[in-house]
Amino acid sequence: MTMKPTAVLDTFAEHLATVDLPLPVDGAEQARGQVTSARSQLADHVVPRLESLDAPLLVVIGGSTGAGKSTLVNALVGETASRSGAIRPTTRRPVLLHNPADEPWFTGTRILPGLARVRAGGEAGGRGATTGAVSDTAIAGGSVPGGPAPVARPGPDEEAAGDVHPATSLELSAQARVPQGLALLDAPDIDSVAAGNRELARQLLRAADLWLFVTTANRYADAVPWEVLRTAAERDVRVDVVMNRIPDREGVSEELATDLREMLERHGIDVTHLFLVHETELDEQGMLPPAEIAELQQHFSALAADAGGRGRIARRTLAGAIAGLAGSAREIASHARAQEAERQRLRDEALAAFTGARERIDEALGDGSLLRGEVLARWQDVVGTGEFFRGVENLVSRVRDRIGLAISGRPAPSVAAEQALGTGLVHVVIDESARGAERADASWRATPAGRYLAEGRDLSRIPEGYREQVSTAIRAWQGDVLELVRSEGADRRTKARLLSLGVNAVGVALMVVVFASTAFVPTGLEVGAGAATAVVGQKLLETIFGEEAVRRMARVARERLSSRLDALVADRSGPFLDLLDELGDHGSADLLEADADALDQLAGTIREDA
Repeated sequence: MTMKPTAVLDTFAEHLATVDLPLPVDGAEQARGQVTSARSQLADHVVPRLESLDAPLLVVIGGSTGAGKSTLVNALVGETASRSGAIRPTTRRPVLLHNPADEPWFTGTRILPGLARVRAGGEAGGRGATTGAVSDTAIAGGSVPGGPAPVARPGPDEEAAGDVHPATSLELSAQARVPQGLALLDAPDIDSVAAGNRELARQLLRAADLWLFVTTANRYADAVPWEVLRTAAERDVRVDVVMNRIPDREGVSEELATDLREMLERHGIDVTHLFLVHETELDEQGMLPPAEIAELQQHFSALAADAGGRGRIARRTLAGAIAGLAGSAREIASHARAQEAERQRLRDEALAAFTGARERIDEALGDGSLLRGEVLARWQDVVGTGEFFRGVENLVSRVRDRIGLAISGRPAPSVAAEQALGTGLVHVVIDESARGAERADASWRATPAGRYLAEGRDLSRIPEGYREQVSTAIRAWQGDVLELVRSEGADRRTKARLLSLGVNAVGVALMVVVFASTAFVPTGLEVGAGAATAVVGQKLLETIFGEEAVRRMARVARERLSSRLDALVADRSGPFLDLLDELGDHGSADLLEADADALDQLAGTIREDA
């Protein structure tokens, strides 16, 4: 099956639509602008031109404020078709002048689909067709590509003097004096005081097959036009230049023309034609003398008559535009990679903070911290009760004597010890998770991208319900330990010993063993007591279940505890990671780089055709 000519462009457009560059890293704002420009250029010029290589050549007339673009356009068609004046910006809404026979090419959304169409009033080609007058048979609305464009009637924003709002419509003016096969588009000033109009002017220039740049004898060296001219040169757009308002003195035209050509050559801008228009009096209708524009008019007539020449210009500009899009694709891909790298850096910072929290929890479990204070007191209650040491007293009597008997009258000491262990572990988890969140939040807020994500959020705050979530998880683990003890003590002999001591008491002993690190070195009386109680628990379990079984039970209990602790800490890191996951699609850089290669290949094919 033959591939559609625009398939490469369609794929590129789809990938551009998914590009997400939200983080404020270096160049991100510029890259977002490149995405917008590339999408508009595809829709405004590249796709419609590739689909309709025989469509009229679009000549966009652009230049600086007050260069006389509209006056020049009016002179070419012999009537006031484009408004001009002293108020800046002078051209507020772009005007597209076309031969009546070419009207179907422009009434729909084939090019510049984002601009609604407005039809100038009066008979096509007749006198009195004035800018801004909308006929009663204005173009019917619709937004289907290739179909009618939406109607827009001029509103107060576009008509008010000194308007600074960018135009949202394109005025169509059918003019018999515009030769068939050409269309002239009078664009807003490229250095307009209105930022929206400046961007619109550049958008229209990106839609041009040929750019007619209008400047004046005293402004042709201005910086802004040369910046735009360089962009045109990079895209290999065909550029013709009009130098307007040249003083009518001997030798001035030649001198200025020579200087301008040298400047163009220094900037690497290949201009095919340079037209010189002298400063002269306008007639009562504001028209230039016909002789001043005769050369330009003849040039357009000859171009309109040369279908092959128009085709070569259209293909050359199209190939340049597509090659330019390939360059943009690579630059956007580079910025997409920068975004991905920044996302990964922020993710690594958050994970490192919570990995540290998780490690500190393990340290607290293994360094005897949980076997002090209330936990130690409750454990001593357990090991100091007579029923606990029935049958194993000879093994632990010396340790029991050092620890001391439990205070009499306390009910269910094993349950109290279990609760004390659970409470201590809950506190450790919450405290260390909070420290992890504070560190992650601080590291994020140290960079612009992190501050952007953390803006308006208190990521270090303990979420509502997290304390209960931790308590529930720890109680569940303690239930796992008791079930492990029951399961291991299922045979008759072991079961008898287990029942004589109590499942809870033996379960607490296993919890103590899990919390006691094999590398534990006691320092101080209280810690030493904690170490001794861990030894008591170990000996007790080995007496009941055997050494191998105790090692297996301790390993399983540690693994289950570790799994639950991992989940608790991971849940606390969730708000940070969720913000990163919400940033959107990943992997767009690879797609865009593949698009760039395909676009380069397409541009080369079109150049060969040209």
